[in-house]
Amino acid sequence: MPFEPINPPQFPPPIAPYSAGAKAGNTVYVSGVLALGEGGTVLHIGDAAAQTRHILEVIKVTVEAAGGTMADIAMNHIFLKDLDDYAAFNAVYAEYFPGDKPARYCIRADLVKPDLLVEIASVAHLA
Repeated sequence: MPFEPINPPQFPPPIAPYSAGAKAGNTVYVSGVLALGEGGTVLHIGDAAAQTRHILEVIKVTVEAAGGTMADIAMNHIFLKDLDDYAAFNAVYAEYFPGDKPARYCIRADLVKPDLLVEIASVAHLA
């Protein structure tokens, strides 16, 4: 099945060869999102909650560009640099998923830059 790349114009160009998202049929795959700005600058250094909020806003824009909403997200893949940030992450995460919660997993992992604390990749199913 062919897919359609999803690259909202308000985002800076990716720092590697990938699209922000890909839509195949009624499924939207959102690439792993980090708290990065223009040129790969790390945003909100030392603040896992602010990084989480930035990431979820990017995911929201990507899913909306594909025709969906945050309520269409069925699965989140979550990576935390430090599990001590789990509570701060969850507090922000709960704001973005107030109703039925998507499936997810959360693992501790080194991320692509030392100051990055959170990464999330998502899968949404559009109605």
